Amino acid sequence: MAHNLKYAVALKNARLDAITAAIGASGFVDIYDGSQPASPDTAVTSQVKLAHLALSATFAPAASGGVLTANAISDDTDADATGTAAWCRFTTSGGTAVIDGTVGTSSCDLNLNSVSINIHQTVEVTACTITSAN
Repeated sequence: MAHNLKYAVALKNARLDAITAAIGASGFVDIYDGSQPASPDTAVTSQVKLAHLALSATFAPAASGGVLTANAISDDTDADATGTAAWCRFTTSGGTAVIDGTVGTSSCDLNLNSVSINIHQTVEVTACTITSAN
C-alpha cells in the first residue's frame, strides 16, 4: 500500500514552530541565484549570495492553521551582488543553515519586491510564509 500520511493541524503547527526554535534569536536569511541545493545540510557552492537580511529577534509567532508567517524581515540596503534571486537559506545568528526555500515575487516561501537584484540596491521582503505539507 502507498504512503498517505496526514497530520493533525496541532502537529503541523508544532513542526512549523520548531523552525522558529531552530533559527533562534536574531537569525538571517540569505538570498542566492542558481540552483537550490538538495537540503540545508548541503554547502553552497557556485551559487552567488545576492543579499543578507536580518530576521526579527523572534523569527515568527506561533504557527496557526498549518502556516508559519514570519515577523518583519529587515531590508538589505546594500545588496552583495547582481543576479536573479532563485532561492533562500534561513540561518541561525551564527550562520548554521536551518531551512531553504523558494524566492519569487508571489506564491513563494519568501516573496521579494523584485527578483532582479543589482549590487548595492535595497532588497525588500514583501512576505514570508511557510506552509506545512499534508
